[in-house]
Amino acid sequence: MSATLDIRTHVKISERLVGRPLEVTAGERAVVELVATAEMEADALGLTHGGFTFGLADYAAMLAVNHPNVVLGSAQTRFIAPVKTGDTMRAEATVTNVDGKKSEVNVEVKVGERKVFTGTFQCYSLEKHVLEKS
Repeated sequence: MSATLDIRTHVKISERLVGRPLEVTAGERAVVELVATAEMEADALGLTHGGFTFGLADYAAMLAVNHPNVVLGSAQTRFIAPVKTGDTMRAEATVTNVDGKKSEVNVEVKVGERKVFTGTFQCYSLEKHVLEKS
């Protein structure tokens, strides 16, 4: 990950799988890019599996919140257009509401000017890591 960004969450995640952060403003916004590669193909025509697009959007939402223990609670998403091998997807995530530990984040993914995905993510910033025992 870029040393110039103040990333406080998901610090071990693979940029190859979920994207490279370009901009992070904690509690406000994040921009992340991911290039669709051949290993993401779902078929012989080069269609990228939607799970990679969702993973990019989810990662962008987590970075927009940027809390060390942020987790995804739910998401309402819409796949609008296909992504193919070689496409560069750019996710822009914006925190739209914060209510205590809960943050709502809107994410839009584009390939160039073409919108391919939108979603609203409900994220929770926990006091301790979700896998830590009481």
